[in-house]
Amino acid sequence: MSGTSTAAARSRRETGPGANRWVVLVVLCASLLLVALDATVLHVAVPAVTEDLRPGAIELLWIVDVYPLVCASLLILFGTLGDRVGRRRVLLLGYALFGVASGLAACADDPGVLIAARALLGVGGAMIMPATLSILRHIFPDRRERAFAIGIWTAVAAVGAAVGPLLGGFLLEHFWWGSVFLINIPLMLVSLPLGRWLLPESFGDRDGPWDVVGALTAAAGLFGAVLGVKRLGGGDPPLDPWTAGPLLVGGALLFVFVRRQRRRAHPLVDLRMFARPAFSTSVGCIVLAMLALVGLELMAAQYLQLVLGLSPLQTGLRLLPLTVAAMAAGLAGSLMLRRFGPRRMVSLGFCLTAGAVVLLTAMGHEDRPALLLAGFVFLGFGLETTLFGAYESMLSEAPADRAGGAAAIGETSYQLGAGIGIALLGSVMNAAYAPGLTSVPGVPAAAAAAAGHSLGEAYEVAGRLGGASGEALRQAARDSFVQGLHVTLLVSAGLLLLGAAMALRLPRLMEPGTAEPGTAAEPSTEGGGPVDVPAPREAAGGERTTGKGGTAGKVRAESVR
Repeated sequence: MSGTSTAAARSRRETGPGANRWVVLVVLCASLLLVALDATVLHVAVPAVTEDLRPGAIELLWIVDVYPLVCASLLILFGTLGDRVGRRRVLLLGYALFGVASGLAACADDPGVLIAARALLGVGGAMIMPATLSILRHIFPDRRERAFAIGIWTAVAAVGAAVGPLLGGFLLEHFWWGSVFLINIPLMLVSLPLGRWLLPESFGDRDGPWDVVGALTAAAGLFGAVLGVKRLGGGDPPLDPWTAGPLLVGGALLFVFVRRQRRRAHPLVDLRMFARPAFSTSVGCIVLAMLALVGLELMAAQYLQLVLGLSPLQTGLRLLPLTVAAMAAGLAGSLMLRRFGPRRMVSLGFCLTAGAVVLLTAMGHEDRPALLLAGFVFLGFGLETTLFGAYESMLSEAPADRAGGAAAIGETSYQLGAGIGIALLGSVMNAAYAPGLTSVPGVPAAAAAAAGHSLGEAYEVAGRLGGASGEALRQAARDSFVQGLHVTLLVSAGLLLLGAAMALRLPRLMEPGTAEPGTAAEPSTEGGGPVDVPAPREAAGGERTTGKGGTAGKVRAESVR
């Protein structure tokens, strides 16, 4: 596609005085980095928080989990609200709320205050995440440029999630635990004026009233579903009232939400997008990729610390190649997408990840750094290749006037995949691990049952028993954990190959471009690519964009197919 297209030139004009879309991308990625950091930076601060605030077990659980839980629940609400009231407006409100909540969390002197602050951080994160993707969709009308921008966006997300624990550990060595929240404030103070000046305002389809009841139903349904999945991932029994109840209520509310959207003339989320094979397949691939990634990272961290005896810092450094490989895949994603197309790119990403997982089944009781390095590099590169291709296909397939809703669906799929991965792979791991501890010589049945909950608990029980029986339990637990890890890796490889088969429904080739607001596309007579021509002055529905110089007319954004 020509770099001088009308759509691209229009986007450049609308990003503010003295700015261009690449500067805007830097601002968007900086805000995304904060959200990704905050999801993991608290993990290393939990012992310090526990010592200072003395929270109960339930309070401590909510301190850690309330942020991702609230964020996942509100993504659809704020993603679609941004389409209505303005994506930049929602993003800037998210910046402000994130900064205020960070200050409140840093100064918290009571567990309840910290939980409330973390919940507010989740609200701010839910405002920021879909807004960054939908604005990115708007300012990069050329699909090839957008693919490169999405690669940078996904690489930044990977960096944030991985750097969070390392940054938190560094801050805790020099300051008190509240410093992990205070780092957000100066960055938000810079992001607010820069975002107000540089970011373009854009709107989606604003026909008909906004479905407030539908938005609240979706939020409540997702809250219940994610809470239930998280409790399953934490090892709670499926029939426990506090696990089954949220799952059933959440599922029922989501069912009501879907039926409501199908009946409305102006739905909150256009479910017709799921009738497009590329969109629905991309969402499924995101879920499967995250299912594998989060579950495997969790078990890899346990293996490195509890089986190989590495410190938390050494564990973070061992996992760092996974992040570096993911960054490389994100930066090279645009080139790979043009070369291979969405179908082959996503399928090959899944296959490479499955191969890495099978390679990691060679892990045993002894440290094998070269094997782990190769496995983590292939794992990170393969998964990021998959996520990049899926996100790009999903966002390009969605109409521009539904960009906020599409971005929210993608981020919700990301969060649900992570939660389901912990629950599913954790259940497989427990099923393979626990039976190996039922008949350890000299270990009472009650102690064996307690040791069967996790390897960390098995070590505690072995320490209390002491002597030969304690050492026998410790060795049996390590053997069972490694065996269970191998079984889980093979199950994960099977799921990844299922994802590779699913990806065959994606388009074979990357479409050369899309027509954005203010343009329509026709086949070019040269090179086979489309050229942009002025859109009709009147069209039904579509995206409205507002630049510094005024308001653009309402036009339909159509994809070139």
